[in-house]
Amino acid sequence: MENLLDNLKNLLQKDERLVSEGELLKNKIIELAIKLDKDLIKLLLSDKQMKEIFFTEVGNATIFDKDKFIKFVSNKQFLPDSYTAFKNKIGLIEGDDFISEKKEVVLSWPYKDCVLEGGMTKEDQKRDEIFWNQTLAPDEISRLLDPKVFTNAKRIDRNGEHKLDKFRTDENGDIKDNLIIEGNNLLALHSLKKRFAGKVKLIYIDPPYNREADTFYNDSFRHSSWLTFMKNRLETAKDLLRPNGVIFISIDDEEQAYLKVLCDEVFNRENFIASMPWKGRGGRQDAAYVADIHEYVLFFAKDKNKFIAGGMIKKDERFPKFDNKKGLYYKTQLARKWGSNSRREDRPNLFYAIKAPDGSNVYPKLPDGADGCWRWSKEKMEREISEGNIEFIKEGNKWGVYQKIYKPREGEIRTQKFTTWLDDVGTTAIGTKELEDLFGKKIFKYPKPPSLIKRLLQIGNVQDRDFVLDFFAGSGTTAQAVLELNKEDGGNRQFILCEQLDYVNTVTIPRVKKVIEKLGSGDFVCLELMKLNENFIEKIQKAKTKEELRKLWEAMKEKAFLSYKVDIKTVDKNAKDFKDLSIEDQKRFLFECLDKNHLYVNYSEIDDEEYGVSERDKMINKEFYDNR
Repeated sequence: MENLLDNLKNLLQKDERLVSEGELLKNKIIELAIKLDKDLIKLLLSDKQMKEIFFTEVGNATIFDKDKFIKFVSNKQFLPDSYTAFKNKIGLIEGDDFISEKKEVVLSWPYKDCVLEGGMTKEDQKRDEIFWNQTLAPDEISRLLDPKVFTNAKRIDRNGEHKLDKFRTDENGDIKDNLIIEGNNLLALHSLKKRFAGKVKLIYIDPPYNREADTFYNDSFRHSSWLTFMKNRLETAKDLLRPNGVIFISIDDEEQAYLKVLCDEVFNRENFIASMPWKGRGGRQDAAYVADIHEYVLFFAKDKNKFIAGGMIKKDERFPKFDNKKGLYYKTQLARKWGSNSRREDRPNLFYAIKAPDGSNVYPKLPDGADGCWRWSKEKMEREISEGNIEFIKEGNKWGVYQKIYKPREGEIRTQKFTTWLDDVGTTAIGTKELEDLFGKKIFKYPKPPSLIKRLLQIGNVQDRDFVLDFFAGSGTTAQAVLELNKEDGGNRQFILCEQLDYVNTVTIPRVKKVIEKLGSGDFVCLELMKLNENFIEKIQKAKTKEELRKLWEAMKEKAFLSYKVDIKTVDKNAKDFKDLSIEDQKRFLFECLDKNHLYVNYSEIDDEEYGVSERDKMINKEFYDNR
């Protein structure tokens, strides 16, 4: 048996379509077998052992036993995946089965973050927004998790949107652009693996908390399916982390304990670092029992032995500031001359303009408003600026220019550990206020404050050029935190955000653009997963009348990829019964008719004329997936 397994694995490795990151793609193998792919059959026939086992001679014909082959490939002994049984460990159980052993995929979940419209309350919005968290069984999954085609690629900076010609890359071929990806986050994560597996330093996520208050429908399987939903995504997130990478997960009391055990299984219990309480709000006096004021941030490493935590810099009263790039303490003094010979007429050659961080010109001005002079020549000043020895500080509506005076004895950088108690990093009220200041109105409810994320980035020891991933992007707080931290210390950390709800275009992207405008620098690239059936799902969710749904069914018959379980003739024959259903039940039925393996276009099918992928999109995708 083992010899057969090894021979088949080695044989299939010869087909590039079946391999990603050095690993065989079980779903792709099964998909091609179902389609009776000529190249796959030819490959199997080339091996005497495979021919004997998976083919039957009938007269002069050789018949491929597709069912036998698929059954063999689906066996756990062939390509065992990450759904490992933790028989000898503490684990989460649903019925008689370990959650960690489940192979189902939960596509989506009701989101707790909501866009507010007018005087709408959160309760009002629940009645208007319909989400399904359909769980797909293993035998329903074929092409679902393959990398997807990206479309509508554009670069956005403080000057607006620009056509994306190519990604920025470094000397190693790594993409050096900030990214915002619109589409199902599970499928986005599997697409990112192609380029970013083993490269992300820190992941922060704020997933749905699975409170009763978060749900938009009654779900008798709510707890177990939520755990499966999280497991699907955490296993893929682990693949994206660097060996010294870490993950932070916001959660509250409802699921904290269960999520901790799930993370013990995914990341291994020995890689647990801390469960950090966060004082996120004031106490509600109308609480039934106690006024809860905290949530949690779960903290795991991919490999705790390889992770080095960041710390708080101990201050020196004489040299109170710290230069992160140079690792030195410093104080500041004016970069212009003062006292005698400090006027322009005294040293005319030392009066000149220098560029502030916002691009404006700064001249040496004395307290009385008269022209002064700088302490050095223009050449030396430019050199000091380029070497990071000059600090610009905004003073009212003017820029102050200061020379950094470093501590004479450099010594060892002294730090102290951050604590687990996050009581000094702001609340959701501050997060809401920050958004309101950017947009001029309340637009999002209960966002996390950027100060919380910045603290986690510091604890996670995220350095210059490190990747930060958030695949529950919400309003875009993580991007703001990364951009602000870069501005503070001159770093170039990069963010990757994933979001699938419509507010990515009305809140998330506009927020990041506004932050860039405020800071005066930065940009990011927007990408969308190219939709197939997802287009119909969105139309079903937005439909207001039964007549709209009837027309959608007619369109689906012509253009959608329907589930193999759907018999169109039978559905049409029972049209009267369908008409008698409530509008919500009609939506649910149409939703379930769609084949979830065809939500988006697969990259492997980018050249299929049926999908109409533009030449520009082909170029961008091939650069993303192939230029490594």
